[in-house]
Amino acid sequence: MRLPWLDPRDDNQPFPHPDRALTEPDGLLAAGGSLNPRRLLRAYRLGIFPWYSPGQPVLWWSPDPRLVLFPEHVKVSRSLRKTLRKGSFTVTADTAFAAVVEACAAPRAPEPGTWITPEMQRAYCRLHRLGHAHSVETWRQGELVGGLYGVALGRVFYGESMFSRMNDASKVALVLLAAQLKRWDFAVIDCQVRTDHLSRMGALEIPRATFLQLLERCCPLPGRDGCWRLDPDLPDVLLAATSLS
Repeated sequence: MRLPWLDPRDDNQPFPHPDRALTEPDGLLAAGGSLNPRRLLRAYRLGIFPWYSPGQPVLWWSPDPRLVLFPEHVKVSRSLRKTLRKGSFTVTADTAFAAVVEACAAPRAPEPGTWITPEMQRAYCRLHRLGHAHSVETWRQGELVGGLYGVALGRVFYGESMFSRMNDASKVALVLLAAQLKRWDFAVIDCQVRTDHLSRMGALEIPRATFLQLLERCCPLPGRDGCWRLDPDLPDVLLAATSLS
């Protein structure tokens, strides 16, 4: 099958329908195009995201099944509950977006490189300045030790990447984000593809068709405009929840 090519000069060129994505490699849909805000936002709205290695054209993906985390179903382990109770981390939102993206882009053993190229970093920083991309930062004594970033459309948060320099730092960012999104009536956090780490925290796989139906229903809803701030009582809410495991 020949992979559809998107013209980098035409951000209005439509994507192929996600149903046309390859099964091997799972979800590969198209190549080319740009990382301009119009193209990126159109992609996310359709359940498509960019992922490619340095030296490749932009590759666009829509895997089946799709890994998602429903905010009300996030799992907080006993060890993570203990970390929250200690209160050794401070967690913020949208205070260090570029630093979070840069940290996520750092090579991680055993992989020598990263898929978050300088072009990708610039693209998501543009989305952040436009109010569409957001970060959650975990701090320890004033030092950035973990966090995550992603894109929000309507009541959907599309998680892109996370990093951790201390044990539980990225997990704390994720569970507090989930608690905040639940309070804001967000429907789902897109996690893209399965990882053991996210599955242990409550993420599950759903058919792509079901995911696309979620987007049709939830992306048009009013979202959260402007700079995000986390409510200060979220750790206490998580610790008091009866669903903790």
